[in-house]
Amino acid sequence: MEINGTEILDTFAETFPVWISRVIITAATREWAYTAAANATGFATSKIACPCEAGIECDVSPSDTPDGRPGVSILICAEKKNMKANVAARISQCVLPAPTAGAFDGLPDAGSRFAIRMHYFGDRYEERCIVGGRSCWKIPVMEGEYTGEERFGTVKGIAGGNFLVMGKDREAALAAAVAGAGAIAGMKGVIMSFAGGVVKSGSKVACKNYRFPMPASTNHMFCPTLKGRIADSLVPDGVGSIYEIVMNGTDEMAIKSAMKAGILAAAESGKASYIGASNFDGKLGQHRFSLYELFR
Repeated sequence: MEINGTEILDTFAETFPVWISRVIITAATREWAYTAAANATGFATSKIACPCEAGIECDVSPSDTPDGRPGVSILICAEKKNMKANVAARISQCVLPAPTAGAFDGLPDAGSRFAIRMHYFGDRYEERCIVGGRSCWKIPVMEGEYTGEERFGTVKGIAGGNFLVMGKDREAALAAAVAGAGAIAGMKGVIMSFAGGVVKSGSKVACKNYRFPMPASTNHMFCPTLKGRIADSLVPDGVGSIYEIVMNGTDEMAIKSAMKAGILAAAESGKASYIGASNFDGKLGQHRFSLYELFR
């Protein structure tokens, strides 16, 4: 299959289940809401070594936020048992200190819920309040008051949606990858947790060349510099650089829509030679997303 001269390889992305919470961060301006959201999603690229995976989902208009202010939605992805701690830490350490910012639950209809106990920071000076029909807390701070919710929902989602952008050299591959990530950015129900949505160091589970255990190591099969030196290289001829776009989503449709939009944009950039996907023969996760089926 070809799109704009880019060959789409007959392969699939392999994904696995994850739990997701959505936090709506609001502020006096969109800029402060985005700044707080960016801070709250730091050090959250991969579960390999980060406490969780998190990223900015999309802007939320004042008409759709509980307090009628500009908002930015973030998704936090983790094991269910760790979700409360991750949400609490990121709101208390990143949103509470941010000028004018507040935090609200983005999954009010979720059946599974938890409380983060933010009001304890008020040292008994806090007060209950209602914002947009929601039970919230007002906490006195040096700026004035922090206002936000304490109860948040969590739902089952999907982690690890991906595709590989392959080019003749680094400049071509990166330009195509940036185009692909740009098409996905801002889509509802999806985040790309890595810097700019683009990954240069794709990984595989564990390692085989050291005696000490490692949770992950370089995905050597897609390293262009190893082509000709290893028997199991999957790098096509003429490819000098590969980037991976990785995404988490609230459901299969969100992942499929994001993958399709990203692949189309990367191919239509005219810079990609091939587009493939990363998988581990079905050993890592229960979901498979065939690249060919995205376009049927």
